[in-house]
Amino acid sequence: MPELINANPTVYIPSKQSYRVTRAEDDNDDVDDVIDSQEVFDLIRAISDPEHPLTLEQLNVTRLEHVTVDDKNSHIAVEFTPTIPHCSMATLIGLCIRVRLLRSLPERFKVDINVRKGTHQSEQAVNKQLNDKERVAAALENRHLLEVVNQINPSKFVNAFGRRDNDKMSRDH
Repeated sequence: MPELINANPTVYIPSKQSYRVTRAEDDNDDVDDVIDSQEVFDLIRAISDPEHPLTLEQLNVTRLEHVTVDDKNSHIAVEFTPTIPHCSMATLIGLCIRVRLLRSLPERFKVDINVRKGTHQSEQAVNKQLNDKERVAAALENRHLLEVVNQINPSKFVNAFGRRDNDKMSRDH
């Protein structure tokens, strides 16, 4: 069995804030859906950690207050905190967050994914990789890496737009 990078992570109690409930008016195709921080957080909070059978929320890697949404200008920013400053899984975690949002949100959104400032020794390099469209596309062309991303991302959820999250990516790739 491979040695764990963080063998004994701190586990946090998940937020008492419940997942958003879909309302009947959310299904109206004539109206643009308004996306907010809670909805984005709901999409990423249940992503599994690559090393442990815990969610990113349980490890405090993702937090609601580190998600910003400017719906009017179609921009979303997500910051995440690796569990240790030398976490070699930071890029994979960020890629999983990006894929989850790519699969779930309308295409009009520009999404920035960043390691929270001061929380990783290679934060600039990781951030550059996560926000470079060509690097992300190349990573997702790697079948093995895509399988890992799919295992880590929860597939049991149907997103706010009524399709399984894997539907969009399977059409695109």
